[in-house]
Formats: sequence, structure tokens, C-alpha cells
Amino acid sequence: MTSSLRTSLTLTHRLLDIAIICAAFLFSAESLGANALQDLLSGIRTYQFNVGLGIALLLIGWQVSLSSLWFYRSKRLSQWQEECGDVIKAASLCTLVLAAVVPVVEWYWVSRSVLIGFWISTSTWLFTLRLLKRLVLREFRKRGRNIRRVVIVGTGPRAQQMATLLESHPELGYQLIGFVDDVPAKNVLGPLSKMAQILTDNIIDEMMIALPIRTFYEEMATIARIAEEQGVTVRVHSDLFNLRLARVVAEQLDELPVVSLYTGPRGNWEQGLKRMIDIIASGTLLILLSPLLLLIAAIIKITSPGPAIFSQARLGYNKRRFKMFKFRTMVVDAEQRQAELEQMNEAGGPVFKMKHDPRITPTGHFLRRTSLDELPQLINVFLGDLSLVGPRPLPERDFQRFDAYWLNRRFSVKPGITCIWQISGRSNTSFDHWIRQDLEYIDGWSLLLDIKILFKTIPAVLRGTGAM
Repeated sequence: MTSSLRTSLTLTHRLLDIAIICAAFLFSAESLGANALQDLLSGIRTYQFNVGLGIALLLIGWQVSLSSLWFYRSKRLSQWQEECGDVIKAASLCTLVLAAVVPVVEWYWVSRSVLIGFWISTSTWLFTLRLLKRLVLREFRKRGRNIRRVVIVGTGPRAQQMATLLESHPELGYQLIGFVDDVPAKNVLGPLSKMAQILTDNIIDEMMIALPIRTFYEEMATIARIAEEQGVTVRVHSDLFNLRLARVVAEQLDELPVVSLYTGPRGNWEQGLKRMIDIIASGTLLILLSPLLLLIAAIIKITSPGPAIFSQARLGYNKRRFKMFKFRTMVVDAEQRQAELEQMNEAGGPVFKMKHDPRITPTGHFLRRTSLDELPQLINVFLGDLSLVGPRPLPERDFQRFDAYWLNRRFSVKPGITCIWQISGRSNTSFDHWIRQDLEYIDGWSLLLDIKILFKTIPAVLRGTGAM
């Protein structure tokens, strides 16, 4: 694709975005009875200053907002989730621009409901446009259009893996011109020392570096400078340390570029939405279930001496200590008596479980079997110590008995009330299987997975499978 054509398409995309945002504004205002179109047209016909100023401020503000977020950079290698996150940021910024312009031009018909409707409409329509654009571009690239010509620096296993990926995914739109390396091989354009000349003699849009950093650092730095001089995009194979699980993300620390290695879910918009769901759900359930909570607390007080609520130190996110709340199901001195029962532990690994624990009260048996003893943990969810879904928080005693460092990875996410173990046997699950399920959850986390676990938890609790 020529630069002039790419510029024309980008301009068209910008105009479409602005048209969609304007349509979203009018749609949200008209659907809520604000008569925006009539007022604006009337203001334009009568040359009202505030109408002209408002329109100008919005168009400029929205365009600056989109550009400031790098909304029009190439998304050839991005996933649709990243696209969705960019759209939500853009819609939020555009809504803030609208909210700031309203008092300046005195458009008091733009109510809070209009702003919310505008944000929803803008997010939905911009994301739909981007999905359509992705589908169209993928089809174009499969047919040899919108192609980026690329050279790969290196011929080793990393370079071959990269070449195989490019050739097996024509929808990405990359045409491999050849390799650059000091090792003579098929399709090698020349040695590393001739990189400047190779870029000069060939039509090359991008360069992908796949050299071992430890032994080729100086050469890579020189190659990157040469590409910078000639305006060629450089991509570096990001598997810096040959790690199996960590995901690599390029970020900025003020003005310093950094490469971040994430093993758990990143703190992106999905994590923010997960926290919002936790707050709303836990707060609502605490209000709706308050009569039941008070009844259970009263029964515990009547049937057994001691407090109704039991709190215990647990390990949360990255091993932060917090007090976890439960309805008391054991005698008051249960923790002091545990040492004399250690030899009767029925669970493998560092955790302690007994099916017929003599410390459990008669009411406690029922509460544990029905999982009603877990309800006070909704307070922990509301406070942010727990999530609705996540690996179960462990007591200090269990953590101190870990015999392998890799077990600590289960602390890389916020713990929760329920997780995969809850829907697959609960206390019947062995410790090793339990940990594997926790790590499976961490590595495959998504909001959809959380929703599935929540829906499957209800029948598992009602059946009382594996409860102790």
C-alpha cells in the first residue's frame, strides 16, 4: 500500500469516527427527548454564537482526544480485546470533552442521562466500526492487498519460528523478503554489516530482529539505529528470557521505555470491570441477605458460646495479610486445639482437613455443608481483600508448609470466594490438583470464565459436594 493511499484511508477513518461520534451525540439526545437536532439547526440558521462555538469545540476536542490515544496507529498485530480497551478509553475521553463543553456554551438540555447514552452509543458504534475494519483488512491482506514487506534479522530457531508464523497467517499481511545474518543460508540478503545497504536497495517496511540479545546486543543496537535513520519500523522478538508463562508488554515509565513480564491477569479494563462487579454484587447481596445473616448469627450465639463471626489472618494478593470473616463453625479454642489433631489430617500437602473434626459445632456442620458459613466473606469482597472468583485464600499455617517456590504463583491474583476447585469436588480435591486448578484459572482468566464459575458454583453448593 502506498503512503498516499494509507494517508487517505486514515483520513477517511478519522472522518468516519467523527461522524459516528456526532451521530451518537444526536441519537442519545433525541432518544431522551432533548430535541438536540432541532435546537442545533435553529442555532446554525440564526447564527447563534454559542451553537457555533459548541460545535467547533466538540469537533476539535473529539479529534484531539482520538489522536492523543494513538487511535490511528497500526493495529495489525493487536487483539480485539486491546481494540475494545482503546475504544472504551476514547469514548470516555470524548464524554468528558462533551461534559466540559456543556457549561461553557450553556447547552443545559445535555443531561446526565444524555452523557451516559452518548458514552454507550459511542463505545458500541466505534467498536463495531473497528471490528468491520479488521474483517475487511484481513480479507484484503489474504488477497495480497495492504501488504507490509519485512526482513528478519537472524536465521536461528527464533527467526525460523517468526518466519513460519508470518507465512501461516496471511491475514496479518506480511510478505517476507528474506533474512539478514552473518551465517550463509537460503534466502539471506546479506551480512549484518551490510544492513544499511540492504535497506537502501530493497523496498522494506518493517524489520523484525530475532537475534540472541546476550551475544548480539551491540549489533542489535547498531541495526536499530540504522533502521531509525531510514524510517523503517523495528520489531524485536520479545522472548527475552525464554520464559514459558510470562506475557511481555511494552510500556513507559515516565520517559523510559520498559518491557514488562506479566504472569497473571494485567490491570486492564477487564480487571477494572471485575472489581466493579465485585463491589455491586457484594453490596447488593449484603443488603438482600441481611435478614438471613442476622438469623444465622443469632442461632450461632444461642447454640454455642462465643462470637458469631470468626476472623482469621489469610494471605491475599501477593501474600498481603488480611482478616477474613466467616460464621464461626467451631468451638472458640479451635485454633489452639489444632496442634493436637495434626496427626489426624486427612488432606495431602500443607493444608489441614478433617471430615469428622471434633471441634465443629452441631450448627457448624450444617453451615459448612451448605456453605452458609462463607457469606460474611462478602464483606471482604466489598472491602477489596477478596473477589467473588479467585483462588481460595490460605491461612499462614498452610503457606509456611509450602515446599516449592512455584506454588507462590497462586498469590499473583486476588483470592476469591469460589474458583474451579469449588465446582469440581471442593474438599474432595487433592492439594496438587487444587493448585493445578488455581494456576489453570490464573493462566486462562477472563470475565467469561468468572461468570461460568459463578453459575456452576450455585448447583455445586446446593449438592454439598465435597463439603467439610
